[in-house]
Amino acid sequence: MIKSPQRVHGLINSLTTFQIMMNKILQDLINTREVVSFINNVIVETEKEERYNEVVEEVVKILVENNLYMKSERCKWKVREVGFLRVVIGPNRIC
Repeated sequence: MIKSPQRVHGLINSLTTFQIMMNKILQDLINTREVVSFINNVIVETEKEERYNEVVEEVVKILVENNLYMKSERCKWKVREVGFLRVVIGPNRIC
């Protein structure tokens, strides 16, 4: 889960605004199709583990540069399946 150090008060579309910001700051990685961002979730998927580590480092660097941080207890690293929006995504399957 990604958190901003400052809470946005009074915005009617704060989730939309946050999603637009995440899309903008992660644009280059999203374009590689190795990163997916939805509100406060960022999923990294790569073919090789070495590349995975590089992409995760890039994501963390970008978040830090934009004064965002992750809650370590919400992070999952190097998993083969992930639950996302009530869907389980894994190798060669979505259920």
